[in-house]
Amino acid sequence: MGGVLLDQGFSTHQVSRITGLSARQLSYWRKTGLLSSSMQTSGGHARYSFVDLVALKTASRLIDAGVSVQRIRQCLQSLRRFLPDTDTPLQELSLVATGDVVLVLRSGAAFDALTGQEWIFHVADLEREAQLLLSNSEAPCQGKLFSDPDATNLEKINRTSQG
Repeated sequence: MGGVLLDQGFSTHQVSRITGLSARQLSYWRKTGLLSSSMQTSGGHARYSFVDLVALKTASRLIDAGVSVQRIRQCLQSLRRFLPDTDTPLQELSLVATGDVVLVLRSGAAFDALTGQEWIFHVADLEREAQLLLSNSEAPCQGKLFSDPDATNLEKINRTSQG
């Protein structure tokens, strides 16, 4: 029974309740081409598929994370250029927002959705290094983590000037 309802699509009112987006936002997004409904009633009213809901909720979350509608629009245009086999980036890709930067997580890599530049900072590698350091019996202090050959001499000078 649930499949039949999903096949009929969701009205603008239902989508507003599900996503938290206003009917006005949905209308604006349709008119400006940011996101649109994939179906229409015989009377011309928008009907949204479940896949449309995913895209709308993703866009809403990006906005909540501080990404502007204009930035989302630019990212979608760029992603369609970088990934021509991806028709619906908001539904098909895993996205992460850090400030106004949208990262795409794909095939074990992360890249900027706007520029396509790959992010090479692997958090998992950093976590492994931190765990390794913590597993040692002595927790390193900042001086040991960022040791400088001149630091030993500086310590000697400081002890001499204090004593």
